[in-house]
Amino acid sequence: MNIKSSQTLVTEALNEIKTISTDEAFNKLNKNECNLIDIRDIRELDKEGRVENASHIPRGMLEFWLDPESVYFKDGKLDMNKEMVLFCAGGLRSALAAKTLQEMGFEKVSHIDGGFAALKSSKFNIV
Repeated sequence: MNIKSSQTLVTEALNEIKTISTDEAFNKLNKNECNLIDIRDIRELDKEGRVENASHIPRGMLEFWLDPESVYFKDGKLDMNKEMVLFCAGGLRSALAAKTLQEMGFEKVSHIDGGFAALKSSKFNIV
């Protein structure tokens, strides 16, 4: 059996998605141009803190919460016309998630380089 490694999947995703810096994300959020989405597990949020004004959608539910035909769709939670800016702890899960959203048909998707680790030392408020 030939299985792709998780690192191979991440590398492939990074070649297909848009990666932005914490400063770019901060500017997009302040201009009300994006949905800032934290895909970390709830235990990570409780332990490490949250980014102020970020929406939390656990990685395992992302596709379901953003699919208007899913029974789990969270109508009104996000502006579906704005860019979806994703982050996780370090940028690996968010790269894979961004690729998945693109495959679903979302045209404006990006992820933050360095994830929450980078956000902690940026302009964002951690609460």
